[in-house]
Amino acid sequence: MSSDRIMLDVKVNGQTLSGIAESRTLLSDFLRHAVGLTGVHVGCEHGVCGACTILLDDRPVRSCLMFAVQAKRHEITTIEGLARDNEMHSLQVAFRKHHGLQCGFCTPGMILTAVDLLRRNPAQTEESVREGISGNLCRCTGYEGIVHAVLDAAGIQKKRKPE
Repeated sequence: MSSDRIMLDVKVNGQTLSGIAESRTLLSDFLRHAVGLTGVHVGCEHGVCGACTILLDDRPVRSCLMFAVQAKRHEITTIEGLARDNEMHSLQVAFRKHHGLQCGFCTPGMILTAVDLLRRNPAQTEESVREGISGNLCRCTGYEGIVHAVLDAAGIQKKRKPE
């Protein structure tokens, strides 16, 4: 059985990146292996855990549930693309400050989900943050530090221009 190999150019973190993918290559695998963005983590491979979450056209998407070829003509943001001008994103700073990570496996997907959550509504409550991140699983933190980090970042973002 032969498979079609395709040279694929995708816009990731503001740059056009190229790699070779089979037509059935998952976007998560393409980003990790063909492009080298290892911040995209693969956990369950069924879209349940949220570890593979990226932003596709500024919306959170499970990259293990779509093919790489589907990303053509779309803008992708991964955890590697959040920092601007050598300054970490306010959520990255807050996660560090509030110990919102332990092993770090869920952290990239959790942060990207929170970026979208705060972009849609910067006036979050503890309850709305918990609901907003409920699709991302963490086995280490108990979520307290994560929730405090997102709430803190919401306060930071009110003072700074949107990212």
